[in-house]
Amino acid sequence: QVQLVESGGGLVQAGGSLRLSCVASGRTFGSYTMGWFRQAPGKEREFVAAITWSGSTTHYRDSVKDRFTISRDNAKNTGSLQMSSLKPEDTAVYYCAVGYVHPRVVDVGNYAYWGQGTQVTVSS
Repeated sequence: QVQLVESGGGLVQAGGSLRLSCVASGRTFGSYTMGWFRQAPGKEREFVAAITWSGSTTHYRDSVKDRFTISRDNAKNTGSLQMSSLKPEDTAVYYCAVGYVHPRVVDVGNYAYWGQGTQVTVSS
């Protein structure tokens, strides 16, 4: 079992930055691929970014490439999503998730464990 807790969301103006964190409990965090997803009101949950267990490979959705950076520290059981140049369309609840999913990192159903989410609101 892995429990995930996200933090770092908030209200920011367009062009601003936020850093989301995901703290995991459980000894197996380091063996999982970690992903970040988001869900805006009235929309389906969508893939944002993922990082393999070793951190050697990352994936991003096209709309966040060059703006978001995913990272992890297995020794601390933490992951993060650094978001910059934020846009109003980035507004959503952001979730971290882990699972044995690589290379099928974009599919919501492939992830075994999810956090409760943290709200990110970008004002124009």
